[in-house]
This record gives sequence, C-alpha cells and structure tokens, in this order.
Amino acid sequence: MAERPIDLGWVRVFAAVGKMGSLSSAAGTLGLTQPAVSYQIRRLEEHMGVSLLQRQHRGVELTSEGRRLFDVTSRTVDDIDMLVRSFRSQSERPAIRLRTDYAFSSLWLIPRMHTFRLLYPEMDIQIVATQRMEHGPPDGDIAVVFGTRQEFGSNATLLLPEKVVPICTQGFLDRNGPFFDPFEIASARLLHLDTRAPSPWFDWKSYLAELGINRDAAVGQGELSFNTYSLVVQAAIGEQGLAIGWMGLVDSLLSSRMLVTAGPMLEATDRGYWLLPPKAQSAETDRLAAWLISEAGIDALKAQDL
Repeated sequence: MAERPIDLGWVRVFAAVGKMGSLSSAAGTLGLTQPAVSYQIRRLEEHMGVSLLQRQHRGVELTSEGRRLFDVTSRTVDDIDMLVRSFRSQSERPAIRLRTDYAFSSLWLIPRMHTFRLLYPEMDIQIVATQRMEHGPPDGDIAVVFGTRQEFGSNATLLLPEKVVPICTQGFLDRNGPFFDPFEIASARLLHLDTRAPSPWFDWKSYLAELGINRDAAVGQGELSFNTYSLVVQAAIGEQGLAIGWMGLVDSLLSSRMLVTAGPMLEATDRGYWLLPPKAQSAETDRLAAWLISEAGIDALKAQDL
C-alpha cells in the first residue's frame, strides 16, 4: 500500500515554528491558535515517526531530526512564498490594450514603444492590430483609428492629420523621373493599397483627381496592389514603383533617405489618425494617451524640417 503523502500544511506550520522558536509566535504569524499549531506538529511527528521538537519552559527547541527537516522545509517554503509573490505581482501589473491598424502599429507605434517602456517599465501593453476597426473601442481599451472628426466625435484627439506625398527610392526617381508634372506621375508605375470604395483616405485616383488628372486604370505598367500599407512601403523600398506616403508613417524613411518625395504634398485637414479614449479610463490609460499625444506633437515638429 502506498504511503500517504505529508500534508503540506503541516510542513508550513513546522517551518514557522522552527524559524520563530515558539508555538505561540508561529500561531500569531499563521493566523492560527496555539492548540491548532501544536496539533499539526504532533500529526507531522506521528507521520514521520520521530520527535521534531523539545518543549521548553519558554518556547521550543528543534531535535537533531527537527533541524535536518527544518533545513529543507525552510528553504522550500521561502522559495514557494517568493514564487507566489512573483505570480501575484505579475497578475496585478497594470495592462492596457491598444487597438489600431497594421500601418499605424508597424510604422509608427512599434518603432517608438521603447521610449514608453523606459518611462513606464511596470506597465504591460497588448497591441491589437486589425484592419476591421470599430469606431468605438471596448471598455478599457484605447484605440487609434483612421477617419474623420464627424465619425468619432468631440472626445477624439487628432494625432496625425492626413498629409500625403508620392514616395520612391532615389534610384527609382533617377531612372524614371523626375515627376514635376502630375501627368508624369499618372503615367508612372504605381503601387496601390487595396481598400473599399470609395477609399476613406487618399488613393492614387483621388490624389490625382485633386491635381486635375483623371487617370485611366489601364495606363499602368504592371502595377502592384497590396492589402496592407506596410507591404506598399516595402515594395517602394524595393524600387517596384511610386507609392503614396503618409506623413507620420514614413517620416523616418524619408529622414534616412531610404525613400524620397517625388511629387506635391496634399492634405485632408479633417482626416487622419484619431486617438479614442477608453470608456472606462484609468491612470494607466491616461499615461498612454498622454504619451501618444506627446509623441505625435514631437513628430509634427520634426516633419517641418523634412
């Protein structure tokens, strides 16, 4: 017949008694009565078949067997307590969920997250990237969404107004440009971002229409279309064609000269990326919102130098 395992509660009680040298002191620490502590020690001794304590006039003293057991149990209990504190600390860490689209998360947010981590290392953030954003985030979530003020209301804060400019590599521009005239842009090989019609942002059709050009879709030279903007940017870096560059998303690529501008800049003052605060705000969401607004303001100042 298998031997019944030791009750871990007895072990914890014994470790407390051995550490404090007193049944009553251990009882106070554990939130038990002294008779309850004495009873559990007795059960442990019966289970092990040895005496673990010698009762003194004041307090108790470990026997030789008790000292050997205490050397093991005290380390084990301390390790368990430390692990439990670690688990509790992790579960109590403030966590924030930020919802946005692929372009903003990959090109704007991720390159800047290290600065937020330095400021608030104790905060956990879950970034949820999706192209199907609801106009209002769930309770407790922050969202950065593309659209207009009319869509999001007075609580929304404009982070990045929509400003666009044709972009490509210097090599592509040298071989295929310059593109001083909008007709030259219309006849170039263009890179497209697939979207629903009508497009909620500037696409090549609406960009060229603003410049008075009605471009025939058949004019292209083996053009490419992508379902995410980060792929459009990668194709432009790979010299596959001209892309529409959203200021705020491609600024670092322009400042590093990985990409260059290749046409006039257009702006839609009522459109852009908006910060939507959570329905249930907290100190943590307020910190993240303030940081996002601050970073966007810094970018606006840098963009004036591009």
